[in-house]
Amino acid sequence: MSSSTAEIRPFQVAIPEADVADMRQRAAATRWPGPETVSDQSQGVQLQKIQDLVRYWGTGYDWRNIESRLNELPQFMTVLDDLDIHFIHIRSPERDAMPLILTHGWPGSILELLKVIGPLTDPTMYGGRAEDAFDVVIPSMPGYGFSAKPSSPGWDPDRIAQAWDELMGRLGYDRYVAQGGDWGSVIADSMARQAPPGLLGIHVNMPPTIPAELVSPINSGLPAPPELTPDERAAYEAMSTFFAKNGAYGVMMQTRPQTLGYGLTDSPAGLAAFMYDRFAQWTFSGGDPERSLTKDEMLDDISLYWLTNSAVSAAQLYWENNNNNFSAAAQRTADIQLPVGVTVFPGEIYRAPRSWTERAFPQLIYYNEVDRGGHFAAWEEPGIFSEELRSAFRPLR
Repeated sequence: MSSSTAEIRPFQVAIPEADVADMRQRAAATRWPGPETVSDQSQGVQLQKIQDLVRYWGTGYDWRNIESRLNELPQFMTVLDDLDIHFIHIRSPERDAMPLILTHGWPGSILELLKVIGPLTDPTMYGGRAEDAFDVVIPSMPGYGFSAKPSSPGWDPDRIAQAWDELMGRLGYDRYVAQGGDWGSVIADSMARQAPPGLLGIHVNMPPTIPAELVSPINSGLPAPPELTPDERAAYEAMSTFFAKNGAYGVMMQTRPQTLGYGLTDSPAGLAAFMYDRFAQWTFSGGDPERSLTKDEMLDDISLYWLTNSAVSAAQLYWENNNNNFSAAAQRTADIQLPVGVTVFPGEIYRAPRSWTERAFPQLIYYNEVDRGGHFAAWEEPGIFSEELRSAFRPLR
């Protein structure tokens, strides 16, 4: 590898004002469909909800606030496997901090992890102990945010996992841990299966634990087997509901990301509705995501996808993976021989039972169920999330 390829370059966000103005104008010019014919969310995002969000997007929302916040952080670019990768790197003031790489998911981004930077890097300022500090690395996945978009197939979770290990080595870390939810969980699992010499262990908050013998019954919508325990039955039924009523977004991205992307790339309202639907379903909010996230937080994330034109490139990761992140992936967790920590948040798509989790991960060293938070755990409950990582990784220090 040449020195120029391995170079780490400082990076600052600088979205042209013309692009921001165009986003606002397109939002204001939305052609709206008629309203839903039901009084709930069973047909999707309700018209009044998304109109309120998009109208605020076109009038009161200010992208420059999150841009300034990002530019206060140390951001960088480096080439990994011939692709420019954007990342945030924050060193702890504590001398013996543990290096940690955090991976976001979809429809999230690096923005969902910003709230945990302080608690993880400087725990004494947030009620923690100095000995639990982390150096934190937060990369944007290929095709997401400010990272480059792959121009050819092959950037699947295993390849991203290899790139993340190379990144940690390039930053000078020969011992580190990894964490993720959503796609971050899939990538952390891949890293643990590959077991590079520097990786000490992983923590995930969306573990793939569905037993192989239950995958087909769940996908077929069959009733839960009678021998399941109450928590196993609840998980089974949650996944059955997910695949029957809420999983179409993933099928579209898995099979037709390009077709889907034309609408998401041309219509801010279309992109906002597609992403808001997941915020409503996956936050610990009873279907009202503004109980968990502010309008500005959601629009920061939606705007990041819009302004970087990454709706299609992000969706292509589903096409690359071409399997179910909950079930098919669980059949490969037995290959993981590194220590694994798991935290179950109540608003997750399903709550992984301890029995399934112990079966999925032979080297499970930490399992805990918390009482608040959902799929976007670090975004919704940064204090709980940070304390869970401190506890999970404490045995590996």
